[in-house]
Order: sequence, then structure tokens, then C-alpha cells
Amino acid sequence: MEKSFFIVLVLVLTLGCAQAQVDGEPNIQFDSASLLIGEEELHVEYAKTFEQRARGLMFRKSLCEDCGMFFKFESARFAGMWMKNTFIPLDVAFIDRNGVITDIKPLTPHSLESVGSSKEVLYALEMNQGWFAEHNIEVGDQITID
Repeated sequence: MEKSFFIVLVLVLTLGCAQAQVDGEPNIQFDSASLLIGEEELHVEYAKTFEQRARGLMFRKSLCEDCGMFFKFESARFAGMWMKNTFIPLDVAFIDRNGVITDIKPLTPHSLESVGSSKEVLYALEMNQGWFAEHNIEVGDQITID
């Protein structure tokens, strides 16, 4: 029984790797970040390198209820996000260097339209569409980054 479990495990892992190779996309590892928004404490993936930001949530078919991705840009700027190869409907909160949310905007799966911030920002946080509204998080709210 133990041997058959091991064989099944090897097959599952091998097939999973084969799928990643078929997609032809390199495997990108993300850091993690802890954020506090009002009463909400989040543990999200953290995209701080160019490669991590470029990949974002592309190719994913689902995202857990309180999961998301936090982006840090190299410097404060008018930032834009698009949804190339992204299957999940998302909302993006743009956040300035002081941790204040400047915008919350919806993102449409697979859209190549850049959705931009209204002010210079240093960060962005992508969550499932509707997550910010469901948690009463609004423009002007403060985010603390641990």
C-alpha cells in the first residue's frame, strides 16, 4: 500500500510538471507580505521584482477568498495594470507611498486595456473582484505593511 501511494504521488507530481512545461511559461516564485487594512489582516503574495510584477496572477484559474497579490513598484509613479492571460476577475487598489489607497478599480479578465491610478503610487493590491467592497475598504483607507 505504501509503495502504490508513492507511485501515485510521483505520477501526480510528474504530470503537474509536464503541464507547466507544456504551457511554456517559466516558474516564478513570489515572496509574501502581511498587510493590515482596518480590521483586516492579510497574508498575500508579494511581487517586488520586475519578473514577479510582470507575471502577477497570470494563468491562475482561481484565487482563495482572502488571497491576493501585493505589488511594489521601483519608484512612485502613475501605475497601470492589465489582465493579459489572467482568468480571475479582480479589483486593484492603488496605494501611495504613505500606504493610503488612492483608487479601487475593477479589472476584466484577459483585457489588454491598462487600468491606471489617478495619482502617483508605490504599491498596488489585487484581490478578487468585490473583495474591497465586501470588507468596507474604500479610497482613503490606510494600509500598513509588515
